[in-house]
Amino acid sequence: MPFEDIVFWHWWIAGLTFVIFEMLIGGYFFLFIGVAAAVVGLSVLLVPAMAWPVQFVVWGVLSMVLAVGWRFYRKRNPAPESEEPLLNQRGAQYVGRHFTLAEPVVNGQGKIKVDDSTWKVTAEEDMEAGTKVLVTGADSTVLKVEAA
Repeated sequence: MPFEDIVFWHWWIAGLTFVIFEMLIGGYFFLFIGVAAAVVGLSVLLVPAMAWPVQFVVWGVLSMVLAVGWRFYRKRNPAPESEEPLLNQRGAQYVGRHFTLAEPVVNGQGKIKVDDSTWKVTAEEDMEAGTKVLVTGADSTVLKVEAA
């Protein structure tokens, strides 16, 4: 039988492989499987006579227990709110700020200069270049503006 020759380091290699998958893919799916494999490897190191079917059962049960346990832990202890929730949403950071049109708004589209970058804008009405505008919203990389 091929599984009868499993030793502790096989489990550690499997655990490391799953943790590497987790780092590449994300989502906490492979993490628990990898940690469970490492724990089974440790148990096989301590109890070398453990039969391979028992090892696989322990691995499966431990994987599920870790995943469910993590879910319950995160329900009771949610991640703290960020001090800067808009950190990676640059357009949303500009909502409520005033800028000057760099190019006129024609047919609802124009551009503003923000620091060292230029942003596309949309507006309900056409406006001349140099008009002060208020950013009212952001849709990906396009800012929604209205005359200030």
